[in-house]
Amino acid sequence: KKNQSELRMASTSRTLRGKRACKKIFWAVFPHACFILSLVIYAFLGALMFSHIEGNRQVNLSEEYRNFLQSLWNISRNLSDNMTENEEVFKEQIRALLNTAEQDWFVNPKDIWTFFGSLFFCCTVFTTVGYGNTYPVTRAGKYLCMVYALFGIPLMFLVLTDMGDILATVLSKSYNEFRKLQSKILASKLCSGSTCNKGDEAQSKVVISEPLTIMEVLKSQPGVKKKPIKYRNAEIFEMLIARENEYAKPARNRSIERWSSCPELDRGKTMSRVMENFDKIGKQVEKLDVPIVLMVLVIFVYISCAAAILPNWETRLDFQEAFYFCFITLTTIGFGDTQLEHPKFFLFFSLYIIIGMEIVFIAFKLGQDRLIVLYKKVISFCGEKKMPSKK
Repeated sequence: KKNQSELRMASTSRTLRGKRACKKIFWAVFPHACFILSLVIYAFLGALMFSHIEGNRQVNLSEEYRNFLQSLWNISRNLSDNMTENEEVFKEQIRALLNTAEQDWFVNPKDIWTFFGSLFFCCTVFTTVGYGNTYPVTRAGKYLCMVYALFGIPLMFLVLTDMGDILATVLSKSYNEFRKLQSKILASKLCSGSTCNKGDEAQSKVVISEPLTIMEVLKSQPGVKKKPIKYRNAEIFEMLIARENEYAKPARNRSIERWSSCPELDRGKTMSRVMENFDKIGKQVEKLDVPIVLMVLVIFVYISCAAAILPNWETRLDFQEAFYFCFITLTTIGFGDTQLEHPKFFLFFSLYIIIGMEIVFIAFKLGQDRLIVLYKKVISFCGEKKMPSKK
């Protein structure tokens, strides 16, 4: 019976630990999921709104459209009557006439403003890409587009900042791990086997297992007495910090036990941690410090992967044109010179676009920091040159 009760207690404790771990993961992911879910809901609501307003509008052929058809008929008739004359004149006339044409004259609004077409338009609005291929025509649609962008663009920037923290953390840890691995390889080459003085390493470590006075610590470390006073004070300070941290651990464990024994306090602590996660948005991007060449390489590889996939359904695009289109999209330039046959498929790349925009944003941020450092160096150099020398 005793063994069975112990097994039940062990299984119960494992279950509780598993539930706590799941809750911890859930509340850690909750702020990021909240932002992304808000953006998705906002995009879907905008798609429903614009598909209803712009898709159900009535197309009225105006007098300008009739004048356009009459001018086109006159130019074509003159071209058929004077085939031997210079064709460049007729080309210039046709080009000038087509520049006056409106897209609304030749398309059916229901074919453009479907749900997925409207969703694609909403994505181009709050990402500030703005290809210009699709735009609202009605007055109500234009006003709603301004209001939609007014709230959608800050929401998109919030998602970009939040995703940037995650991406910056991954890049920073990966770069630091690479540097550690590189330093270990270099150390193994410089220090091979017997050449390493392991005794000095053992003496340099201080392990405090019980409370000691400062004099006892100094007596246990004879090497400290032989060093100058400033170095001795620094080592004493480090030893005291190590001892304080060592004896702070049990107190921390006792505080954790108090939190776990009281669900109300545990819940309050969890919510305070969630609030802290909201306050830490954008901090990791500011701390990121990796070589700008590495970021350029990441951008090149990232765009190349999409440029290799995009021509599978956009058959008019080759690798170079797809690379150009992805770059123009991720940098939010959005000329609109490249027409997509299947924008519905490109919507599945929405996560790709968000992450790519964040990578480009981080690269621009690093480039900005490097430019600021360069300007400071140039200004300080010019200032030193202009300073009169003291004799």
